[in-house]
Amino acid sequence: MSSNNYLEQKKNTHLYFRIGENKYAVNSDNVLEIMKLPALDYPQKLPNNIIGLLKYNNFVINVIDIRFFLNIEVPPYSIHNELLIIKTDEVIFGIVTDKVLGILPFDAAQVDAIPFVDNKMVIESLYKFNQETIFIINIYAIENLLKQHDAGREVDILSLFPQDDESKSIMTKRTLDIASKSSLKLASGELHAKNKYISFNLDNDSYCIELSYVKEVLKDTSITHVPGTPDFIEGIMNLRGDYITVLNLKKFLSLNTNYNKDKNPVIIVKCNELKLALLIDRINELFEFQEDNIGEQSESYFSNEFIYNETLYTVLNVDRITSDKKIIITDM
Repeated sequence: MSSNNYLEQKKNTHLYFRIGENKYAVNSDNVLEIMKLPALDYPQKLPNNIIGLLKYNNFVINVIDIRFFLNIEVPPYSIHNELLIIKTDEVIFGIVTDKVLGILPFDAAQVDAIPFVDNKMVIESLYKFNQETIFIINIYAIENLLKQHDAGREVDILSLFPQDDESKSIMTKRTLDIASKSSLKLASGELHAKNKYISFNLDNDSYCIELSYVKEVLKDTSITHVPGTPDFIEGIMNLRGDYITVLNLKKFLSLNTNYNKDKNPVIIVKCNELKLALLIDRINELFEFQEDNIGEQSESYFSNEFIYNETLYTVLNVDRITSDKKIIITDM
């Protein structure tokens, strides 16, 4: 792949999510982290429909709900809401979502620009995907809105948050966990994909993959089994006309092979000119972690281990897996 093609694909890779009845997306390069909604601080007066403040990596950041900017009714939040931490060149802020759906490389030909966009419009363009419309968010418009000091809409924000003791306890613990993190180091300027990871589970163990290898994340997909292939080849999947081999990661790594048959979550990776869909148990979160000590390139299927947010993660060695001779199938 040429450097120009790589940069173009990187620019068009988006994380998309659901808020209410609609789907929205932001460029994945601007996403620092995904987390469950924590408890927020709420001073008496907050401008621009900010729903709260959060201490994040020694910064106090604004948390917003874009529905306020779009004049859409906002229902009560719950412990199941997810929070995106977004970084522009100048600010970091949070966006509340209902659920993160995955990562997609957007085809520029399918993006429809809105001709009347100005620097205050939160939606900058539309993307057609599976006969649905995904609204692409203009995070720089949000950046400009956050610099202003308009009074915003009169809403009792506190009434939107859970009031029961159990939910309050869960959200407070999340806030304390965020405050206790010391491993996240934000680089100034451009965010580098090599410091970002997609985490997932195989059984009860936590693993992750460097985002630079990840082309797409799908929480469920249809897999066609192919007779005569090795047992660790789960089958093939059709991704918009592109047939991709699905690697049963637990069988390949000789781990416990019990799977939830109701779901087929996969992470699609590309390395050594080979594209693979890795079948896993559960997709977790996207986060940024800067390793202090990076060892030499490992010859095993795992390149490193580190502790992030009190969880031990094993880093998958995608280069080693995609270059393994036993998964290279050639014509006889």
